[in-house]
Amino acid sequence: MSNLEEKRIQTEKVYSGSFLDVRKDTVKLPNGESSTREWIKHPGAVCIIPLLKENFILFIRQYRYPIRKHMIEIPAGKIDAGEDPLTCGLRELEEETGYVAEKLTLLTTIYPAIGFTDEKMWIYIAENLTKTKPKLDKDEFLEPYPLPLDKALKMVWDSKINDAKTMIALLMFSQLKNFNL
Repeated sequence: MSNLEEKRIQTEKVYSGSFLDVRKDTVKLPNGESSTREWIKHPGAVCIIPLLKENFILFIRQYRYPIRKHMIEIPAGKIDAGEDPLTCGLRELEEETGYVAEKLTLLTTIYPAIGFTDEKMWIYIAENLTKTKPKLDKDEFLEPYPLPLDKALKMVWDSKINDAKTMIALLMFSQLKNFNL
């Protein structure tokens, strides 16, 4: 098996935002030539599958500005500096849905867009939920959208749910349930 690794020669921070940095790196390619790679440095995020009751999941519906559409997705949010994924998951679940979970179980981790970002997402299953009150950020507007698992899966196959993290989470979760893994 050949070595396909690219070695960073130089890095330039093109833009630094409130939580994202845009970088432009010069790299040495496996063939000895050099090239550039533009990418986004991301702190990571956590996604939650909140189980309301048997086969019912609490999704959220929100407007996503970059694609100019309303989306149905599982609750998610970025990891704050120094925060571990589990703590972030508990915080984001309550902030976005107004529920606290007695139990969070890691389902998987994913890299949603490896062509241009180092973002890593942790996907958890939240069980034994207790209702509190949502604590949305001042610039966050969303609404709860509970669905039975079978209807949500049909919406994935009908392209009505087409957010990648949500699709992956639902498809993996449904297999977990089908095979009692």
